[in-house]
Amino acid sequence: MTPETPKLIPAPLSTETAGGPGFPLDAATGVEAGPGAERTARWLRTAVGAATGLPLDPAAGDARRVRLRIRPDLEGDEAYRLTVDAERVLIEGGGPAGVFYGAQTFRQLLGPDAFRRAPLHAGRVWEVPAVTVTDAPRFRWRGLMLDVARHFMPKEGVLRYLDLMAAHKLNVFHFHLTDDQGWRIEIRRHPRLTGIGSWRARTKTGHRASPLWEEKPHGGHYTQDDIREIVAYAAERHITVVPEIDVPGHSQAAIAAYPELGNSDVVDTSALSVWDTWGINPNVLAPTDTTLRFYEGVLEEVLELFPSRFVHIGGDECPKDQWRRSPAAQARIRELGLADEDALQSWFVGHFDAWLTARGRRLIGWDEILEGGLAEGAAVSSWRGYAGGIAAARAGHDVVMCPEQQVYLDHRQAPGPDEPVPIGWVRTLEDVYRFEPVPPELTPEEARHVLGTQANLWTEVMEDQGRVDYQAFPRLAAFAEVAWSALPAPAERDFAGFERRMTAHYRRLDALGVAYRPPAGPLPWQRRPGVLGRPLDGPPPHR
Repeated sequence: MTPETPKLIPAPLSTETAGGPGFPLDAATGVEAGPGAERTARWLRTAVGAATGLPLDPAAGDARRVRLRIRPDLEGDEAYRLTVDAERVLIEGGGPAGVFYGAQTFRQLLGPDAFRRAPLHAGRVWEVPAVTVTDAPRFRWRGLMLDVARHFMPKEGVLRYLDLMAAHKLNVFHFHLTDDQGWRIEIRRHPRLTGIGSWRARTKTGHRASPLWEEKPHGGHYTQDDIREIVAYAAERHITVVPEIDVPGHSQAAIAAYPELGNSDVVDTSALSVWDTWGINPNVLAPTDTTLRFYEGVLEEVLELFPSRFVHIGGDECPKDQWRRSPAAQARIRELGLADEDALQSWFVGHFDAWLTARGRRLIGWDEILEGGLAEGAAVSSWRGYAGGIAAARAGHDVVMCPEQQVYLDHRQAPGPDEPVPIGWVRTLEDVYRFEPVPPELTPEEARHVLGTQANLWTEVMEDQGRVDYQAFPRLAAFAEVAWSALPAPAERDFAGFERRMTAHYRRLDALGVAYRPPAGPLPWQRRPGVLGRPLDGPPPHR
């Protein structure tokens, strides 16, 4: 009988099953870590050791062992080869990250109980099937954006999502920390950003047209030590944390804390509070030297906390009406010799691009930053479809593809009336699986500017961790395969095969406590009857 191929997600480049016995993992099994693999050995002892109840001590003598080592001849730091037979488990990586991803695959081979936090059965012998897995990722940027400004996620929830990302071989955590509805990161030189800007008096329930409100304060923020912990926890899992500090739009929480940041010559900014509803906010930053110096101070502290080369500055959805009516903004346009308010926004973004470049960092922003021209080193998150990414790549800018129509996971998963707070177009599990990050219009040279892809979780209608789980999963598993695996063209992808592998993966998600959307539809407690959403009918536009 031919051995069954393991049901791995994301799908590896190749899997060769072998006949005969697998590797028994028991109390005598040791872990041998070569130079550069120590971090993965530590992760195995904490995560897999907790689930199995096995010590996985450093290997000694003739003990059977799980061996971890760097193989520089493998193609790329994230590539790995996992070899299992009756005598050994050998996990080889092109670099430390590859060893870690091989260990993630090893955990999947152990079965769903290996994803629990404590053993279910004392004295159990775990058998790893005999197999050779050779693997490497398609993209170097495999991201998840989590919005903690609209609804705050406490630190423990963020750490949990980093573990879920690692389990799916995602490696960039885009941390959306500021918006009109809340400022979530401690800035010591500007304490009112969290003292005032981190909470709102009440919250709209559902879409902004909904008549419902949650009449209680909502808020929270991360201290600088919390941020250091999150960044370090992510680094242990080979995840880069990219912070987002929004300018010049999506800034009412900051203006509520420091009214001088707003256009006080056309609106009473001292009367503003942290915004309690959703949508595009008219209150934007004033293009003054005061604002520039303030945000330079913010970013100085941000750079101390986040080693990521990229820093996201937002740059999207900045209404220009206040600038049109502001004598100060109009004077700035004349002083700088700019054509109009769009050029003023481009100047604002360009200032921070130069500021970050001078400090060895790179600016990345939503695709609106293309309007009016973009500095050479800046990168673009293409969210309004593919067009922004195509334009950016053709202009020589690096791009992260995250089109709203394809990978905004706040969009509804089915057309049925039980879908909770239905937002946007229907994006099923299959739709996400057939998403292609690289537009066919790009030449091979232009396509090299596509760093990768990212799924986005905007939390206006996700009030707690369970709602975030429901919107993210199982679609994030499909997205992870798109980002990692060498899949054929969208129409040729084996979605039925992916669904068969998902039967095993749902059990892993169950063990991890993920409140995913079941294939048959939402469970009774996952529904939100009577809460108004904003469904969009028909297929989404492709561009």
